[in-house]
Amino acid sequence: MDPLLQELRHNPMLWLLVLVPIALVAAQLLPDAHTLLFVLSVLAILPLAALLSHATESVAEKTGDAAGGLLNATLGNLTELVIAGAALRAGEYALVKGSIAGAIVTNTLFMLGASFLLGGLRHHLQEFNRATARLDAGLLFLATIALISPSAIARADLLPGAAVTQKLSLALAVLLIAGYGLGLLFSLKTHREIFSGAEHVESGEPAWPIGLALVTLAVATVFVALVSEIFVESVQKAAETYGMSQAFVGFIVVALVGATAEMAVAFSAARRNRLDLSVGIALGSATQIALFVGPVLVLLSYAIGPTPMDLQFWPGAVVMVFVATLLAAFITSGGRSAWFVGVLLIFVYAVFAVTLYLLPPQVP
Repeated sequence: MDPLLQELRHNPMLWLLVLVPIALVAAQLLPDAHTLLFVLSVLAILPLAALLSHATESVAEKTGDAAGGLLNATLGNLTELVIAGAALRAGEYALVKGSIAGAIVTNTLFMLGASFLLGGLRHHLQEFNRATARLDAGLLFLATIALISPSAIARADLLPGAAVTQKLSLALAVLLIAGYGLGLLFSLKTHREIFSGAEHVESGEPAWPIGLALVTLAVATVFVALVSEIFVESVQKAAETYGMSQAFVGFIVVALVGATAEMAVAFSAARRNRLDLSVGIALGSATQIALFVGPVLVLLSYAIGPTPMDLQFWPGAVVMVFVATLLAAFITSGGRSAWFVGVLLIFVYAVFAVTLYLLPPQVP
């Protein structure tokens, strides 16, 4: 426990951990104070994200950047799954779909771009394994095609096709999960030597013992899930106060808050010149959401949702996902990065955010 206590003493961000129990108690005592609960839940997630950051980097020291990035993406995406699951039970399918598409775009553009920017400001030129980026981009293209199909068929078919769209979405969900599983088998088992990260010469703080890191990961993830429940219950009312549309909340706000833990790790790794880990987290998380979290939510909707959810997204969301995937594939094809590359990705994300805020789509 000594490394953890030392980190608590020297990292001011972790002092915000006191807000975690405050947020949990406030949710019980003041359930109608939506704006207060929204602010408390966001601030409480930040120190938990910092803990996940340090613990995941310690695990990556033992397992390698590829497996470490996958572990962080998986734990981080539990937050998105909890948030989307709560909205799914409430029948807020527009919010669920917005959070899925928004998480893909946020991780692909904002998280990856900010990692390139922060790493590039400290290191003149950074390199990473482009094989990992190529695989993730290929899987994202698969997911994009799956998102396009239900929307295109629904608009091309002159007959009412709600039942057909649901059957197609169910079949596509199974195919995407199978594709994601085979991608993991390919990258972590049969061809793992291709995806091994580059050697990083910069040494940071000593890694935590693996046992402490795993326990910290588990405990922090549980508290992130609990605080996320408070967040999703308060975000809609708080959004109305600030004039945000449901599409903007799902695509931008929920996606950013849900990815806080992963961003903390990705940004820290980029500053330490471990860009393989950053790229693995950003694109790996986007891939996992597109090929696993989204399809799982479709399957869960048959059990916990008022009606089954389909994969028919509004056209703007599909276009943004496609553009983000295409841009990420192009940017990462060379295996090198500098700070201005990150600026370009962030600016594209800002264009999407401003457009959604000022011109909210008519989501069915």
